[in-house]
Amino acid sequence: MGKTVMVVDDSTTMRQMLTDTLVAAGYEVLLAVNGEDALRKAGGRAVQLIITDFNMPVMNGPALITRLRATSEYKFTPILVLTTESSVERKGEGKAAGATGWMIKPFDPVRLVQVVNRLMP
Repeated sequence: MGKTVMVVDDSTTMRQMLTDTLVAAGYEVLLAVNGEDALRKAGGRAVQLIITDFNMPVMNGPALITRLRATSEYKFTPILVLTTESSVERKGEGKAAGATGWMIKPFDPVRLVQVVNRLMP
């Protein structure tokens, strides 16, 4: 079975760039456009890592992380926040919600793959 990364971002361009990077590194990618979409798609799927944006319509990153952490299925799954937000306050919100790590956009594909490889169970 391949290792699957869920990418949650409201930007079509960002989802495509992340997909291209992760597929080239040998990962399967499951896409979601916001937190609500991610929750719907995560149910019943084996996802080993989640990369989520912070600011999204419908349900933002911290709300998604909080909801995922409340489930037995995703309680310990690594969740990486990939965002333009760099303030201490925003990072604190992500950490309080249960984020495993934080990266700033635009991302360096090589660095992203290194982080994903390190976080993968």
